Amino acid sequence: MAGLKGAIRRMRLDESGLTKLEVLGLISFVAAMLSMVPVIREFVVDLIGIVFGQMDPETGHPNEFSTFTRGVAIAGGAVLVFIGSGWVLLWTNLGKRLSFLLTGAATFGWLVINGTLFVVYAPRGIRPANLEGLTSMQTRLPAIAMTLGSLVLLVMFLVALNRYETDE
Repeated sequence: MAGLKGAIRRMRLDESGLTKLEVLGLISFVAAMLSMVPVIREFVVDLIGIVFGQMDPETGHPNEFSTFTRGVAIAGGAVLVFIGSGWVLLWTNLGKRLSFLLTGAATFGWLVINGTLFVVYAPRGIRPANLEGLTSMQTRLPAIAMTLGSLVLLVMFLVALNRYETDE
């Protein structure tokens, strides 16, 4: 418990320099600005084509590795763009601690709402073959787990926001 209090105290006292998250945000901003230069954009597109353009010689369609890496890149890019842009906007107006807490609370609040809606209105219609034999409750278990995990993290961010307000 004493170690946790010491870590929290050091975090409160550390206001100098850039955090790793701030450096990541600045790198993302520079990358976004560089993507507007046509020569750099074409080079990056050609470079990305090496990974995402791998084709299966028999079918002529993208192979599994190319499809997987494309999915990971799209998911990571979406998180970086949607959550990161909101964080950077809040950071410029509110400071790094409060913006982090507000972005976390907003993100996990949205995940709780999204998970709850998915649990209530689970996918309807024709089910894929790999779901054959699953009950309606079994198809909702991943959404229930995500909702509960997000709810715990939302409560943690709200408690941290409350502590932040009482400290000031």
